Amino acid sequence: MLYAVKYSGPFGFIKPWTAVRDSKTFSQQFLTPSIIEGIRQKLEVGSIVRHKLSYSSISVQQEQTQTRGWEKKTQLKMMVRNQSILERGMLINPILYLAFGKQEDSQKGVTQHICLCRNEDVLFPDDEIMELEESEFDKLTGFELRFGESEKSFLVGFNRFDEIKPMYGWLEITGKPVTGL
Repeated sequence: MLYAVKYSGPFGFIKPWTAVRDSKTFSQQFLTPSIIEGIRQKLEVGSIVRHKLSYSSISVQQEQTQTRGWEKKTQLKMMVRNQSILERGMLINPILYLAFGKQEDSQKGVTQHICLCRNEDVLFPDDEIMELEESEFDKLTGFELRFGESEKSFLVGFNRFDEIKPMYGWLEITGKPVTGL
């Protein structure tokens, strides 16, 4: 038996590990093992056994950034930080289902908000805890990265919680996870 909690919010961004400072970056459509581990630690639960992510669309938003270094403008007698504009493909109306193996973990999860990757990407829980068989969870609409190595696996990043070891997984897509507006 799985105990699932549905989280939703107005927007979210999951930065791909390959996008360091790309000028245009679209959100990843799945959560990596280290993202799930970060959410697990925030919720203070024993484990998150499954997840499903869907959203209504992707909207490209602009973000102004400053470089870390300073540039000396001798003629102006000042130091300046260069600025640039980055474009981010944000998930609009993301819905995330987290499945817990223990009811007490889901009870902790249903009382707290989570963030996908950035503090401003807040997702709030529904009040209801869904009790589902694994086969029922399999049928929920969404993108799910199944963790591990198989013939279908690809490199999804490096785990910041486990000595920067490579993380692998394969993507399962159920239903129509991009619902449209």
